[in-house]
Amino acid sequence: MNFFDRLADRIAATDSIVSVGLDADIDRIPDHLHEYDLPRWAFNRRIIDATHEHAAVYKPNVAFYEDADGWAALEETIAYAHGKDVPVLLDAKRADIGNTARQYAKLLDSADAITVNPYMGRDSLDPFLSREDKGVFILCRTSNPGGSDMQNLELASGETLYEWVASLADLWNGNGNVGLVVGATTPDELEELRERVPDLPFLVPGIGAQGGDVEAAATYALADGAGLVNSSRGIIFAGEDAGEQFAEASGQAAKRLKKRLNQYR
Repeated sequence: MNFFDRLADRIAATDSIVSVGLDADIDRIPDHLHEYDLPRWAFNRRIIDATHEHAAVYKPNVAFYEDADGWAALEETIAYAHGKDVPVLLDAKRADIGNTARQYAKLLDSADAITVNPYMGRDSLDPFLSREDKGVFILCRTSNPGGSDMQNLELASGETLYEWVASLADLWNGNGNVGLVVGATTPDELEELRERVPDLPFLVPGIGAQGGDVEAAATYALADGAGLVNSSRGIIFAGEDAGEQFAEASGQAAKRLKKRLNQYR
């Protein structure tokens, strides 16, 4: 089974398309966890305990782990999530050429899927795409306001750049392991891309703190039972002012989001 087959099974088992973004910002972790050797791991473990029944996947953003203790915390986090039967998608947005790309792709030795940047072209993604059992989510139409600076540029063909990226991703899906990152902050474009590439699962960020469209996210994320809608800060910091009870609030936030999304699936 490839990643998207496993993801579809996980979605069916949990009745959830929620991706919980484990963006363990050390400055926002509760004070009492800083006494641990690996505060980010201590934080993530409690979040996972509270949310795993509602999580289709966990999505750590590697930017929050790029130091010695952070990598150790991430390794523990991935292993613990797998122990709860939850796949892990690394939000790394990696790509490069030659040996560098192959080194970046080693992140998939422990994780189940990864986000990548298509700007450098097909050869920069080959080391990721060749991992047939791993998921590869290609940045397409991102949720940030500045995404339109480049992604909405019109090509000579009359297509926008993000539309062309979607078409290329469809062509690159020879191993059935390609998905797209498409933000919920542009619901019309989300719908349009679903029509353009009906067979590619979407990872949809931008709800919660970024105010994206929950209905559009839930309606268009899935292809053949696989697709994800991500919330990071809205879940993991839901109990930021709750002291030692922070994880309980995160579990409730994940459950609420699952119910909201399921209204439109």
